[in-house]
Amino acid sequence: MSEAAAVAAAPSTVEVTIDGIAVEAQPGELVIAAADRAGVHIPRFCYHERMSPVGMCRMCLVEIDTGRGPQLQPSCMVPVAPQMAVDTTSTRTQRAQEGVLELLLINHPLDCPVCDKGGECPLQDQTMAYGPGESRFSEEKRHFRKPIPISELVDLDRERCILCDRCTRFADEVAGDPLIDFVERGNETQVLTFPGEPFSSYFSGNTVQICPVGALTASPYRFKARPWDLESTESTCTTCAVGCRVAVQSSRNEVVRCLGVDIDPVNHGWLCDKGRFAFGSLASPDRVTTPLRATASPASDLPRPDVPWSDLAAAEPQRRLVPTDWAGALAAVASAVSAARPGAVAVLGGARGTNEDAYAWSKLARTVLHTDHVDAQLGDGLPPELVVGLPAATIDEACAAEVTLLVCGDLREELPVLHLRLRGAAQAGTTRLIEITPTATGLTRDANRSVRCSGGETAAVLRELLDADDALSSELASASVVVVLGRSSVAESAQATAETASVIRSRIPHARFLVAARRGNVRGALDMGLAPGLLPGRALSADPPPALSAAWGDVRDRRGYDATEILTAAASGDIDLLVLIGADPLTDFPDSRLARLGLAGAGTVVALDSFVSASAAEADIVLPAATFAEKSGTTTNLEGRVFALSASVTAPGSARPDWMVAAELAQLCGGDLGFVSVDDITAEIAQVCATHAAATGPELAADGVMASGAAFEPELPAEQVAPARDAYGFRLICGRKLYDGGATVARTPWLAPLSADAVMRVHPADLERVGVQAGTEVEVHSERGALRLPIVPDDGVARGNVAVSFPSPHLDVGALIDASARVTNVRIETRSDRGAPR
Repeated sequence: MSEAAAVAAAPSTVEVTIDGIAVEAQPGELVIAAADRAGVHIPRFCYHERMSPVGMCRMCLVEIDTGRGPQLQPSCMVPVAPQMAVDTTSTRTQRAQEGVLELLLINHPLDCPVCDKGGECPLQDQTMAYGPGESRFSEEKRHFRKPIPISELVDLDRERCILCDRCTRFADEVAGDPLIDFVERGNETQVLTFPGEPFSSYFSGNTVQICPVGALTASPYRFKARPWDLESTESTCTTCAVGCRVAVQSSRNEVVRCLGVDIDPVNHGWLCDKGRFAFGSLASPDRVTTPLRATASPASDLPRPDVPWSDLAAAEPQRRLVPTDWAGALAAVASAVSAARPGAVAVLGGARGTNEDAYAWSKLARTVLHTDHVDAQLGDGLPPELVVGLPAATIDEACAAEVTLLVCGDLREELPVLHLRLRGAAQAGTTRLIEITPTATGLTRDANRSVRCSGGETAAVLRELLDADDALSSELASASVVVVLGRSSVAESAQATAETASVIRSRIPHARFLVAARRGNVRGALDMGLAPGLLPGRALSADPPPALSAAWGDVRDRRGYDATEILTAAASGDIDLLVLIGADPLTDFPDSRLARLGLAGAGTVVALDSFVSASAAEADIVLPAATFAEKSGTTTNLEGRVFALSASVTAPGSARPDWMVAAELAQLCGGDLGFVSVDDITAEIAQVCATHAAATGPELAADGVMASGAAFEPELPAEQVAPARDAYGFRLICGRKLYDGGATVARTPWLAPLSADAVMRVHPADLERVGVQAGTEVEVHSERGALRLPIVPDDGVARGNVAVSFPSPHLDVGALIDASARVTNVRIETRSDRGAPR
């Protein structure tokens, strides 16, 4: 029989009997998994459905009869077989489970009243359900020093550890950070980190969640609450665009922790530590709780604002922000609207909020403010037509494709859980990873092929690679291909990434794209029309659908400015009113000089934000905004999947959701947006946006609903040649870091210490060419500005390039970048220069 015939003849299911009930199991399925699907619970400690089985704890011992008589076997290690009979309640099974629990409790301390795991502890629960009731062990228990802080976020209590291998397996198999392992032998066996090396993984919080006892605890949650005191609300993480499902748990109107929720399409239950622990910013004393208005004050009375850009605020010593009320603040904004010249109003931001927030502000801008100068991105994203118009792929499709082509930044830093999904697919052999990047990434070790290129030259390198490698070109032509497309550096223009997409569309026309958008709800904001040339439902402004025209009126043939053009116009005095919706151009816009000039040149600046950010400190009016966990609505992740976002706590002070501010402002300006609740907006979105017609109902709180695709093919540019470097020059690469200089990290007490100032990374051969020792502080000069920072070797950086993370907590890296240039070339000088800004 041929192999194909054997596969066709193989049974699609296997019938087994579990506790007398016939169960149809999948071939190769483990007994414990088949029992779970049948609704039969088998106790376990080491088994986890998202990791490989190891049979460490023996708690899942059951009697299994495969025709040779019943035998005790670990159900997490035995695959189902035809006519198999499983007994999970036999006397032998019960005695085995009692013995395992008695053994585990020999050294486990009975400190449940002071253990953070108490009340939700599998060991506690299973001891009550399956344990012997009393122990025969009366000797002294084993003791260790406790707790040990193995990182800034995780504490280890070795006395409680039952050696289940969950944390070590996760660190090795899933995260790829084998920083925690078993040490010693026999009775002294324990889980520990390596000497002098902390558990510095971006995913360490997952080990706390999957730990079946209180051995690993999260320091931000330590002694904060008991499980029965918590109110849990399922929601969506908005710290990046992956859209992980989370359970937000609060006590006394304060969020105290976030847990990952396991859904197949997205996060598999995992969270990055930023998404898990960033809730600390919600209770920051720096929250804006009442409207603020700029006013004059004697210089001696002016407080120094606690922001990374305090030198900017100090440049105007007669200016300060003082509290006011909502009526006065909104009236001042309405007055600025009425005083603005036609076409001199602009809106920046909106990717921080919900789809309903973005829709409300998009409708306000087009129908009341009469402006098309709107952009949810801050010059660090991709052209909106690419984000919503390219043939789309899902995360699951990217992990199942025969080849996944990575032409983007470091996903481990920018989209951490997408990094985990792709790494898992590569480890399992379900996809081959090929990456083309200017620096090594977190997936370089797992990629089948990793190619280095200079900044802004990805398109040329890809074209040359396809021309020179017939085998690769043939493979890509015949295989299923998903491209993860994104900006590998904010120091190069988005045009360079668009050119890469153009090469792929022409040479691999069947490829589908997963656009690596970074901001939490940038896809949703663009879908709602917060982008030049786009209207809600991913409609081009040249041809709005009838339903949208009926709700909005005439919005045809008007393409406004993007973020760079808005700031350029503001710097020239052509913007009378600039509204920042959760946007901080002084921190996030790559060209910090243009951002400063734009804010200074705008007539009136209004900031709707949760904190007095660097940009909000320069605003004339600051309106307090509700944020994650404080408002409800929907969000859209990078693949176009719409999820529900739920409120868990009330916003502090008089902070309001963004949509509510837009609705009230419309009333003051003589308009009416036509809705008074979030549900009204959600319903209107479903009515006027064909792409979101199905984005309603309970599915939003489960696996989400995929928005339908765009109805147009984006225009892609022809490939251009990047400017040449001189013999002494370098190409600047500015990638993102997970713990950056943004407001969320800076205002979270336990994350802020993890954010470090940038260093310049160069190839060791380039460091030798510069002629300095590693760690030496050097000067970097571009046509835009200069900067002083340490230089270190990194063989993952392409030769001729320098890599610096952006944004940095205290270094103005954007001083080197020109937003109008295709790439940024720099020179490194080793002489001391006291005039270079820090």
